Amino acid sequence: MADNIISVDDLAPAQIAEKTVTIGVKKTSYDFWTMFALAIYGGAFIAIGAIMATTIGTLPKDYPFGVSVLLKGLIFSVGLILVIVAGAELFTGNNLILMAVLSKKAKLSGMLRNWGVVYLGNFVGSVIMALLIALSHQYTMGGGGIGQTMFKIAEAKSSLAFIPAVALGILCNILVCLAVWMAFSARTTAGKIAAIIPPITAFVAAGFEHSVANMYFLPVALFVKAFDPEFVAKLGFEVPHVTWGNFLLHNLLPVTIGNIIGGAGLVGSLYWWIYGRDTTVAPAK
Repeated sequence: MADNIISVDDLAPAQIAEKTVTIGVKKTSYDFWTMFALAIYGGAFIAIGAIMATTIGTLPKDYPFGVSVLLKGLIFSVGLILVIVAGAELFTGNNLILMAVLSKKAKLSGMLRNWGVVYLGNFVGSVIMALLIALSHQYTMGGGGIGQTMFKIAEAKSSLAFIPAVALGILCNILVCLAVWMAFSARTTAGKIAAIIPPITAFVAAGFEHSVANMYFLPVALFVKAFDPEFVAKLGFEVPHVTWGNFLLHNLLPVTIGNIIGGAGLVGSLYWWIYGRDTTVAPAK
């Protein structure tokens, strides 16, 4: 009788490690089109979080900074909640696949294939959402305030120097992968949501850099800049750094490098070292 009882307790860290390895193996086994389609969803879901963060971040100038970034972080977490609960592939979270490789349950080539396909799919999904927002003129709401917030975010991100961008990317994906790690511990949807919100809120509020989110934040400003120059001319401030070159080379490249170091290097590999280096990690049931 006791053997038929299903535990509702959340998983302990060692069990999370086992589950992460099992999930990593599964992720590397997807066929191209399944992986790519799920990655498009992943990019779109993160873009939804970014859209909401931009919207809720459009507050009066005298609004307390701390409260503003806290609200943005809270609402941005909807993106990862959608990824985990609805089901999608996200490059930053998939950095944890390294645990399956180090446990010799998955091949390095399989991990790199997943990262490449998912990164591309995330880019496509994010850019599609950016294009739709630009075409919808949603940025003109709030008396154009949303658009002003959009361009302030884009200008700040495209103005980053290389090393700070890498460092901000490292810090970001430590928190993102910890959110995914803790979500793996939960057995219920409510538990997954509760695990995701604090780390994601923290990284957004702290101003850290997420490569997939930036696949929306900068292209949407670039599309509006191209499609609606009259709106840009009325911003009240210049946005000289908002270019495709700065987006790709001064933001996306260093932030992606940082995300890999933070997620795969400082979360995935260290948790494998703690829980899997002396034993063969068996797949979780």
